[in-house]
Amino acid sequence: MAGKNNQRSNSRIFLFFFLLAFSLLLFLFSLSPLRTPSSPSPTHFHVPIAETSFVASLDHFLAHAQTSLKDHTARDVTKLDDAVFRSETDRLYSDPYYPVSLPLRVYVYDMPPKFTHDLLWLFKNTYRDTSNLTSNGSPVHRLIEQHSIDYWLWADLIAPQSERLLTSVVRVHRQEEADLFYIPFFTTISFFLMEKQQCKALYREALKWITDQPAWKRSGGRDHILPVHHPWSFKSVRRYVKNAIWLLPDMDSTGNWYKPGQVYLEKDLILPYVPNVDLCDAKCLSETNPKRSTLLFFRGRLKRNAGGKIRSKLGAELSGADGVVIEEGTAGEGGKEAAQRGMRKSLFCLSPAGDTPSSARLFDAIVSGCIPVIISDELELPFEGILDYRKIAVFISSNDAVKPGWLLKYLKGIRPAHIKEMQQNLAKYSRHFLYSSPALPLGPEDLVWKMVCYYLFCYLSLCS
Repeated sequence: MAGKNNQRSNSRIFLFFFLLAFSLLLFLFSLSPLRTPSSPSPTHFHVPIAETSFVASLDHFLAHAQTSLKDHTARDVTKLDDAVFRSETDRLYSDPYYPVSLPLRVYVYDMPPKFTHDLLWLFKNTYRDTSNLTSNGSPVHRLIEQHSIDYWLWADLIAPQSERLLTSVVRVHRQEEADLFYIPFFTTISFFLMEKQQCKALYREALKWITDQPAWKRSGGRDHILPVHHPWSFKSVRRYVKNAIWLLPDMDSTGNWYKPGQVYLEKDLILPYVPNVDLCDAKCLSETNPKRSTLLFFRGRLKRNAGGKIRSKLGAELSGADGVVIEEGTAGEGGKEAAQRGMRKSLFCLSPAGDTPSSARLFDAIVSGCIPVIISDELELPFEGILDYRKIAVFISSNDAVKPGWLLKYLKGIRPAHIKEMQQNLAKYSRHFLYSSPALPLGPEDLVWKMVCYYLFCYLSLCS
């Protein structure tokens, strides 16, 4: 008996270590797409021919819009549940890495045109209306552009597979095959370009359409992705879709924009704003980096709400200082040119909080080769599980930033060699913040799906 007990004990030990090794292998396999190549990457990257202008990409998209493929999924929750069970069973026995394997399989809802194409046409047909401003004077269409992540993701997902470059995600046309469901409703365009009551009515219609779907009813929305990248997007009804994975500009833990329990890092994803300025490419950087004579640059609105109130304090502290340029301005066409010109002449670009903890200015600085000086105590950044922002930015607490003379003394004390290293890292990292058509590997669209995969791995494998 003793011998049998020893054998059983040894078997259990062997089984334990075997399972441990297998789990580790699965973990490493799942994380591998998140890592950048270990081989040294060049200072500058080669960008395949791709369109990064929202307006130009949208013109081409609408001119070549195709009818969606018909979906033959059963429109009944019970029948869909049975179909999903059969599909998942097949994958369980045929895919050794299921349920965390790549590519992710995404089903894109074919929503009525009033939620999709009609809103894109509304933007296109009113784009030249320069009198359309927000309450603080910002051009509405420019604001829509910097929150247009819903367009870039959707345009890539529904493009013909032969034209796509991403391997992290694939569109499926049967709901039972999907890992996730994408909701292609343009919540930001509708908010800014429709009358208030008309927009609210459209939001209610969209909510009913979404929550009537069998896939939504089956999961309660937990496997659905909803882009709500502007803090006001879908605001009147979004409490009813809080289980979905939201694509956000930031978490805003202050509670000014999102109610407690609506957003959290374990469920939702932060995406970068679309830059307002053009990319300073390798040729541009080689010309501008030796000539950056301004120490610190800022252009934007100095009077903001909530955490953005620090802007006026910084303006009062820094205005008139040697080597500092502080300008009041908006994101209109003239503002874009002024901001781009100022950033390309500067070593550091001030990036304080806006009405929310985040600001598009951070991403403008990155693609301009200007080292961001981030002053936002509540800020959560896009793709933090993948990118190390300490290599490209300077983080300053709000308390330190407003101490007389403290900030400029700190920036002047940074060694030239360290500044050069950060500039080189900015040149490498800028590709991660350029939305484009077609979407490029390691661009923001690609990193979204890698982060989603990471989330699914944690949720399905570690949190269950």
